[in-house]
Amino acid sequence: MKLRRRKMDKNYVKGHKLTWGTRVSYAGGDVACNVIFGMIGTLLTLFYTDYVGINPATVGLVMLLSRLFDGVSDLIMGVIVEHTNSKWGKSRPWILWMSIPYALSAVLLFTVPHTTGIVQGIYLFVTYNFCTTVCYTAINLPYGSLSAMMTRVSSERDMLSVVRMGLSPIGRIVAVTFTLPLVKIFGDNQAAWVKTMSIWAVLALILLINCFLKCKETVVIAAKDKVKSIPLKKGLKALVTNQYFWAVLVLWMLQSVSFGISGTILPYYCKYIFHNDTWMYSTLYLTETLTLVACIFACAPLIGKFGKRNVAFAGAFIALAGQLLFFLNPYSFPWMVMSCVTRAVGLAPLNAVVFGMIGDVVEFGQWKTHIRQESLIFAGGSIGTKVGAGVASAAMTGLLSLSGYISSAAGAVTQPGSALNMIINIYKVGPVIVAALAVITLSFYKLDKQYDSIMKELIDREARGEL
Repeated sequence: MKLRRRKMDKNYVKGHKLTWGTRVSYAGGDVACNVIFGMIGTLLTLFYTDYVGINPATVGLVMLLSRLFDGVSDLIMGVIVEHTNSKWGKSRPWILWMSIPYALSAVLLFTVPHTTGIVQGIYLFVTYNFCTTVCYTAINLPYGSLSAMMTRVSSERDMLSVVRMGLSPIGRIVAVTFTLPLVKIFGDNQAAWVKTMSIWAVLALILLINCFLKCKETVVIAAKDKVKSIPLKKGLKALVTNQYFWAVLVLWMLQSVSFGISGTILPYYCKYIFHNDTWMYSTLYLTETLTLVACIFACAPLIGKFGKRNVAFAGAFIALAGQLLFFLNPYSFPWMVMSCVTRAVGLAPLNAVVFGMIGDVVEFGQWKTHIRQESLIFAGGSIGTKVGAGVASAAMTGLLSLSGYISSAAGAVTQPGSALNMIINIYKVGPVIVAALAVITLSFYKLDKQYDSIMKELIDREARGEL
């Protein structure tokens, strides 16, 4: 299968092999996004509740509403990118244009004024949406669709996805592992968080500029240039009738929700169950993320041999089994380590293949509908992941609030038993739901088997001047 795929790639695609410098530079763009978005998905809730004193329910409501706005912004941005024409291409220029606003917006998240709860809630809503709905969308969506414009060779997209997802956790590792220790060093107050976030923002800016400089749009489809602009209604119809678009939307959403559950609840778990919110959390997060990185790179030869779907399917079963074992002893730190490692091993294949799958879905959509939609497909998938993460975040903070969780912004507190039980149950059950849904979704994914014949037909059609 691997040899046949390589031969097919060379025969029917006028693509080129991406250099390791290009792959690493492209992955650096996601490292940059994760330095900032990793903070948003993990420690931002803890900052709001325990350093600023905002009610968890308010935080959850703002994040949920913001994610709904975020979904609309993804669709709008997808249309904007499709109609962008510059000397740098369609997707690539947005990485340059939005890099500085994105870095600044991240710092603003932590400059919450000490005033009334209503004013704080409004500030939270405005700055959170400016960062995620506007800046992150305008940089991450074009960044994602850029991969489909760098090469049409499926095996090259697979490697681009592997390198991207293998290196992207470094952003979260750097931010999440070192944030709390730096906050302690800088004074363990709100100003300390602002200083720390400023460091991560500068790092993200440098990586984004490098990504823009090193990654070029090389895919040119003459037949697409001859097609008149596609009406939005027709484009959306083509999108929603692409069955594999829905599959990757769900898988991308589950990937995001998984990070959100472990990232949001783990700090609370370490602080209130293990009574150590500094080195223990950093150790667990670093262990899980390094395992994830190693396993993502280990997936590269397995993807070529067994296919993207089969590798991800097996991994989802491993993640499910490992999390169920954690139920046996949720109060043990060694068992917590086992949970983190097993989850990383099991979810690594999904992380390794999901963006390669999206590239394949672009080709499938063109084959099925005669409409090529790189940006809209990435936009639609991004909507799923953001709304899913927003719902998960709102559910977790809402459950914490209902359980009687008490903010520690004013000093040390003793949480009621109901809040402690809720923290444990969210961490236990959440990853099980994610793994089970991944198994179900992947059981319906059959595109790997069809891809070679689809691409052969596409190249024949394009040679005749047709999409």
